Amino acid sequence: MTPVLTQHPATAHPPHIRDDMTVEVALSLMAGARVDHLVLCDGDDQSTGLVTLARLTVLRDAPTYTDRVRLRDVPDC
Repeated sequence: MTPVLTQHPATAHPPHIRDDMTVEVALSLMAGARVDHLVLCDGDDQSTGLVTLARLTVLRDAPTYTDRVRLRDVPDC
């Protein structure tokens, strides 16, 4: 028997992540989950915004980028 997909991927909820996660980990999570954005949450698990794959890709390609940058330190997130 073939499993039936019960939820269309376009309507699935994006993963929620904490804002203390590094950009590298967030990009890896996006690739694994096959999503183009993640919901940011604070220490109390309250939603504080979205972070997009496009925004993180631009940031990662900047000359000042290091692999220690946390999502809470990304402007416009």
